[in-house]
Parts: sequence; structure tokens; C-alpha cells
Amino acid sequence: MDLERIRNTSIIAHIDHGKSTLADRLLELTGAVDVRDMRAQYLDSMELERERGITIKLQSVRLEWKDHVINLIDTPGHVDFGYEVSRSLAACESVILVVDAAQGIEAQTLANCYLAMENDMEIVACLNKIDLPAAEPVKYAAEIEQVLGIPAESVLHISAKTGEGVAELLDAVVATTPCPQGNPADPLQALIFDSHFDQYRGVVSSVRVVNGVMSSKSKLRFMHARTTHDPDEIGVRTPANQPVGELGPGETGYLIAGIKDVGEARSGETVTTDSNPAAEPLDGYAEPKPMVFSGLYPIEGDEFTDLREALEKLRLNDSSFTYEPETSGALGFGFRCGFLGLLHMEIVRERLEREFGLSLISTAPSVEYRVTRNDQRTTVVSNPSDLPPAGEITSIAEPYLKVSVLAPSQYTGTVMDLCQSRRGKMLKMEYLSPERVEISYRLPLAEVVIDFFDQLKSRTQGYASLDYEPDGYEVDSLVRVDVLLHGEAVDAFSTIVHREDAYGYGKKMAEKLKELIPRQQFEVPIQAAIGGKIIARCTVRAYRKDVTAKLYGGDVTRKNKLLQKQRRGKKRMKSIGRVDIPQEAFISALQLHD
Repeated sequence: MDLERIRNTSIIAHIDHGKSTLADRLLELTGAVDVRDMRAQYLDSMELERERGITIKLQSVRLEWKDHVINLIDTPGHVDFGYEVSRSLAACESVILVVDAAQGIEAQTLANCYLAMENDMEIVACLNKIDLPAAEPVKYAAEIEQVLGIPAESVLHISAKTGEGVAELLDAVVATTPCPQGNPADPLQALIFDSHFDQYRGVVSSVRVVNGVMSSKSKLRFMHARTTHDPDEIGVRTPANQPVGELGPGETGYLIAGIKDVGEARSGETVTTDSNPAAEPLDGYAEPKPMVFSGLYPIEGDEFTDLREALEKLRLNDSSFTYEPETSGALGFGFRCGFLGLLHMEIVRERLEREFGLSLISTAPSVEYRVTRNDQRTTVVSNPSDLPPAGEITSIAEPYLKVSVLAPSQYTGTVMDLCQSRRGKMLKMEYLSPERVEISYRLPLAEVVIDFFDQLKSRTQGYASLDYEPDGYEVDSLVRVDVLLHGEAVDAFSTIVHREDAYGYGKKMAEKLKELIPRQQFEVPIQAAIGGKIIARCTVRAYRKDVTAKLYGGDVTRKNKLLQKQRRGKKRMKSIGRVDIPQEAFISALQLHD
């Protein structure tokens, strides 16, 4: 295909600004999908995406518009799936930046736009939802010019819901986007920017051809994996899969080569021909690094094997989470999993339960700490129960985030109060307009992963938006709080917290467990401890069986003898008794962190 006719672009925006709805209108307008077959969120193929109304996986589609071919990628908006956006940008020359005409620039809008600018991409900016009564397109076009430097007169006004202005947007994409560079005579270099696993056909990879020609008749070599495969099918998504004989430079499509292990076709892999290989692979992607860790355990112990198989299969579709087996004295056998954020953790857990029919308990989310021992060795700890004894530790460093919050200016004090209470250090405060402010803080990741986002939304009535990026490690006064039941530590309830917050966590957990643990025949102490020091305690009182009820009178010594016998029995039971914690208590207690 003539390179002059090809345009590669992706839609980027803050969450819920109308990316998927815009993609629907583009599919309709270009005739890619028949009107009878059209449905809302057409490119969101996952049931979970439709239910929640969010995009989780990027989706690519080929559109035809006025003698041009537009390869479009719809990307997720949530900060947890930012790695999907960065991958899609590597396959494009321009982006469509969508901004809500009723809300203006949000945190993720800025983050994605700066990402596009760093990659020297052309930006086609548009204000969506101009059909809303609260829309103020002129005001927010001026804000875009002030903050991002895009001239206000070049910002398009559209409504993805009604279709108004969408045709002009396509014309702007064709006019603004540079055609891709590449030489069909050079050795093949094709970049894999996404992969998923089909149980019938194996790995299906989304590819962007940079140089050369990918043909269905050529044996292909995967340069990083060092494997060779014969292609079963090469094609383009229109959005239905349509096989083609070959893909030339600048074209985007899919590749099926009967690969059973997604590790051989990871995102960032370079595909070349076996007979005439390229000299160098293309620049790939940095592997997404897990930030939040949690234990996943089956409620039924015999489902451990099923959970392992489910994790293996799910990882083929989503390679951004990690897992390794671990054992808990309280919960049995399970897996320690790493996620990109809390939403990602929630999505993975829900997919495991829904797609594989499992019932799971997840432990409290934690982060990765760097522990320096007395002998100056540094170890990485993501599970609080793996923390060495306090006497062996010189220092503990925790990960930090650079957090950017955009909010109406009347909530400035509220946002600052929330960040200060989470041990935050202010970096800058900048007014984007008289009504909107951007506040940047440096915050410990552990303070963000629990309920920071929920608190931010509730305190600002839903108007604030959040973006964050990793910002190194810092040593602080951190301790492990253990929860002891009847003198035995329950590893599922252990957590690493700042020393100032230790008493609050311990007291709250002890009180919660006191309500949940059923009374025993003996007294059960619930204690929160830092090392050997008890910092909080609650007691589950024992049942008192009336052993004197059968007596009908007589000498009082008979009654005393029975009460003494009962006391001796309780003492013996207390020394050898075990506290059985019902599964419901674990689930309810661990929801303390939700």
C-alpha cells in the first residue's frame, strides 16, 4: 500500500471523557460496522469492560476515509493502565486528545499529552460532549492553549454521542498526521505492541510493520525470544479479523503463528524474516513493574491447583501482573501476586472469580520495601511476614510517588489536608485558571494504595482527578505490626506501617477481630504487637457453663468442688486450646483495608 495513504493514530484521554463512544462514532461514520450490528463500546470486547464502562485493554481497528486508511487504537484512560497507552503510542504518528467540554483538562489528560509530546507526535485536540448543558467549549479551549500550548482556534468541538463534528475530526487527523516512514525493500522489522491468548488459535499479536514486508508465506523469526514460526494467518482488523496476504511498512494488523506461550510474543518483541533477518531489533518497551502486592488464596483448599491453572491462563491475556506461590499458616496455600495498582488488582481478582469460577480471599495490599540488614545486605520484601526481626534491620526504605491532583480551586485546602495527613511533601501548586488548580505532592505509595483515591473523590465531591508516577525510595521509621491470637501470630493480618500509625492499625484490627471471632470455652486475648512489645489488646470472653445447675441443695463444699474442677479444666484448655477462626472472619477483617 502507498505510504502516503496511511495514517496511524490513537485516542488518548482522561477516564470517562468519551474515548470508546468516539471510537463507536468513527466506526459508524467510516462504515466499518453495519448499523444493524452496532452496539455501545463496540471495541470493548471484555464483559467486565462493558459492565464497568471502562476500557481495560487497548484495541486496534482499520478504518477507510476519503481514499486514506486510518489505523486507530482505542486506549484505556485509568492511570493503572497507563502502560497500555505508552505501548500504543509507539505504533502511531499522532494522537487524538479528547477533553471533556464540561470538565476541562484532568490529571490523566496532562500525563498522556506529555507522553505524546515526548515522542514528538502530532496532537489533534478536541473538546467532546459539547451537547451537554454544562459544556463550556470556549473556556476550556482557552485552558488547553494556556496549559498545553495548543492554539484554541485549532481545538475541534465535537459530540461523540450525537456525531456532531466527528467527520471534521477525521479530516483533521488525515491532514495533521504525517504518513509513516519505511522502506519495503529493507529487511522486515515489525513491532508487537499487544498480545492476547486465544484458546483455539494460540497467541494473537497486534503488530506494526516499520520496515520491509510481512508475508504469510515467509518463515518469521522473533528476535528477543530467538524462536522461529510459520505464520498461520496475517490480517487486519476492520474491526472483524480479515486475513491478508501481506502487511507493508506503516501498516498495523495482527499475526497468528500457532504460538502456545505468550512469553515468545511479548509486547515490544521485534519480528523479522528467518531468510533475511534485520540487523538490529526495534526499541521495545520497559516491562511494567508491579507496584501493589497481595496474597490470593482459594477459600476451598482443594482449589489451589485450579487457581494456579487460572493464573497461568490469565497471564497469557494480561502479562502485566506477576505471581509466585506462598504459604500462610492461617490461609494455607496460595499465591503472592503483583499488580500495577488497586484497580488492576480488583480487575484480576474479579476475572479469576468470574471466568474460572473460583472463590478467593485476598490479603491486605502491600508494597515492595527495601530492607538494609546489619551486614549491609539489601533485600526486597513485598510480604510483611518475610520482614527480618527488628534486631537484624538497619533501615527500611519505602517507595514514593509523585502525585498530581487537578481540582476546582475551592477544594485546595481539602486536597492539601488529605495529602498532609498521608505524610505528603508538597512539590508545587499551580493555578491553570482562576477556577482550577494543579497540586503536586510526593507521597509514600503505601499511603496511596489503600483508600487515597476514594477519599480524594469523596472530599472533593468527585471533581478532583489524580495521576501519579514512581519517584524512588526513601528511608523512614517503619515497623511490622503482628496480630496475635492466643499468643500465636496470624500472618494474614501482619502489615508494615509507619511507627506513628502502628497503634491505630493495631487497635482497629483487635477491635474488629473481637467482634468476628466466636467465643470459646476459654478466654482468648487478641493482641497487636511490634516485635515483643504489645501495643493494643482486646479479649474475647469465655463461655461460662453452669456446672452447679444439677445440684439441688446440700453442703456448699460440693458446689465449690465443682467450680474448682471447672477452673482447672479451663486453665488446662487455655494452655493447649487452639482458636479456630471462621473463614468469614478473615474475609471481614481483611475488608478493613478496602
